[in-house]
Amino acid sequence: MIGDAVERPMPYVRDSFWRGREFTSIEHMQTEAVTWSQQVAGRRKCRPLGGAAPMTVFEALEAAELLPLPPTPFVLARWSTATVGPDIHIKVGRTLYSVPWKLIGRKVDVRSTATMVQVFHDGQLVKTHTALEQGKRTDKSDYPPEKIAFQMRTPVWCRSQASEIGDACREVIDQLLEVNVLYRLRAAQGVLGLRNKYGETRLEAACARAIAVGDPSYRTIKGILIAGTETDPEPETSGDAGAAAFLHGPARLFAAVATPGMTDDDRDDQVHDEAEVEAR
Repeated sequence: MIGDAVERPMPYVRDSFWRGREFTSIEHMQTEAVTWSQQVAGRRKCRPLGGAAPMTVFEALEAAELLPLPPTPFVLARWSTATVGPDIHIKVGRTLYSVPWKLIGRKVDVRSTATMVQVFHDGQLVKTHTALEQGKRTDKSDYPPEKIAFQMRTPVWCRSQASEIGDACREVIDQLLEVNVLYRLRAAQGVLGLRNKYGETRLEAACARAIAVGDPSYRTIKGILIAGTETDPEPETSGDAGAAAFLHGPARLFAAVATPGMTDDDRDDQVHDEAEVEAR
């Protein structure tokens, strides 16, 4: 019955207000609607009111009972429930929003409007984001402290800190961050973190030694520092004592391989002939 009472005036509104009218804007439509309500709809004789005009009944009985309008306009909002994932995000519609990491695994209530997303836990507001139609919004402060530290130590920060330590350290960091920066950022941060325990002088020496041995990695640099070998002299190698390289090619290299039926004299002649060919 209530539905019928609400719907019954709709044909009258459609035919009396909307039909034949054109509006240039929403504001224009709203102004015209107020005028029509007061001067047309409100002055007509209404059978459910015993023939009285709605405006007359309103002014006599209802106007004094009205409460003032709220200070802010009513905002349409949609409420939903979400579970905080291990990546500290919840999904609202087609968008991911971060919440404080301590709520991982908890259920939260979400109030969404056209401009804002608010997250509540046990009735308390815990996070507010500007609404995004699709994508991901992440506040880094929602991560645990150790994760925040990792996020803040960017490649730019690593290179700057390495330059302050020395050229060798900067070279190591540059090599680590040359490719796959996101995957090797932690290794670069680890190298720089070694100065807290061993000091910048020893770290610079260890980086130089790691470069010299051809393995400028975090594990190698840390191993050098633990062993205290960053200042040890480079090991001497016997080398070739200045002898000329053997550049006679594969034919000469395997010339001494025995061929079935070949005598020692034949083999010596073959080696001699191949040497003459290479000399020419």
